[in-house]
Amino acid sequence: MENKKTFLNGLALGMAIIIFVNISFLGFKTVMGMSGGIKLGTNQKVNKIISYLNKFYVDKIDMESLEEGMYRGIVGGVGDPYTVYMDKGQFEDFQIETSGRYAGIGVVVSVDQTDKLITVVSPFEGSPGAKAGLLPGDKIIKVNDFEVTGEDLNEAVSMMKGPAGTKVKVTIYRKNELETFETEITRANIDYPTVSHKMLENSIGYIQIISFDEVTYNQFMDAYKDLQKQEQKAMIIDLRNNPGGLLNVVTKIADQLIPEGLIVYTEDKNGKRDTYMSDANEIKIPLVLLVNENSASASEILSGAVKDHNKGKLVGTTTFGKGLVQSLYPIGDGSAIKITISKYYTPSGICIQGIGIEPDYVVELPEGLRSKLSLEEDEDSQLKKAIEVLKEQL
Repeated sequence: MENKKTFLNGLALGMAIIIFVNISFLGFKTVMGMSGGIKLGTNQKVNKIISYLNKFYVDKIDMESLEEGMYRGIVGGVGDPYTVYMDKGQFEDFQIETSGRYAGIGVVVSVDQTDKLITVVSPFEGSPGAKAGLLPGDKIIKVNDFEVTGEDLNEAVSMMKGPAGTKVKVTIYRKNELETFETEITRANIDYPTVSHKMLENSIGYIQIISFDEVTYNQFMDAYKDLQKQEQKAMIIDLRNNPGGLLNVVTKIADQLIPEGLIVYTEDKNGKRDTYMSDANEIKIPLVLLVNENSASASEILSGAVKDHNKGKLVGTTTFGKGLVQSLYPIGDGSAIKITISKYYTPSGICIQGIGIEPDYVVELPEGLRSKLSLEEDEDSQLKKAIEVLKEQL
């Protein structure tokens, strides 16, 4: 699920995430106190609100939920869908998701910035979500009858996950058909591969990466080595509908592909830069990356590095345009904050936030094929173009 990168926690989609362990307990009074520009009267205002609620609210108030809601509201006030507060359960779920193993419905989701709705990026083939008929582009508007938007991404992801064999009800709005429907999905254990591969015609190897999780680098190298044993002469890496993932993982894969030099650099609010470099070792066969409008974050880091180093060609449509890096800060009580801390820049110095990366060869899929979970080789015009480009180099 992005819900693995929403694209599984966000573009659930999605994301280039650096994990920092910065453990310092953030107590309630400290948060609501006098630092960070918060007004001196904030504590009094909060106390007055709580007093009114206790005195007049018709039902019993769960004070723990009230406190959690305040933490969530503080972070949500930033106005960035990628900067979020996670309670203990959500933080545990997030850690499971980025490991590449979890239990749920097997759907990658992200926040569509045009309508701020939770949007299906790609159901895993054979997953409960796929079997229930969910398609890329579907909008998840309710989970178990609770209305959800992009602001509720983590909560929605958490509700869709659960023990294998249990059920969750999801309400879907399918925009291209102007249809809203409900479906009940039985959760399952999702111990999925993030990488798949096969050999195509003319000894062209094909590797698909659906997300960049902890397991992805080893899976990528296993796929590459298997294709090498089959004497591949060129390689296609398919990043279509890949919402991103872990920065340290994508840079390790990029290091295998490009020559010695800059892979990506990040820059924070103070202008501090962190750079990620590749060594002189590189895979020396013709290369094409397949990308589309759902290739985001870490996928764009890899695409930008390959393009800027002229190591290979990009085929497909302009990528998503997420040039932001999130860091994870555990609070100390089991909860955590995920904060957008910097922007990333391609080797040529471009931040693609809101812009994306334009392919060398722009190829649109026919309208009727864009929502299909998988395409046959003879109908996949983007793949056909990638093969054509590589044939010219063999």
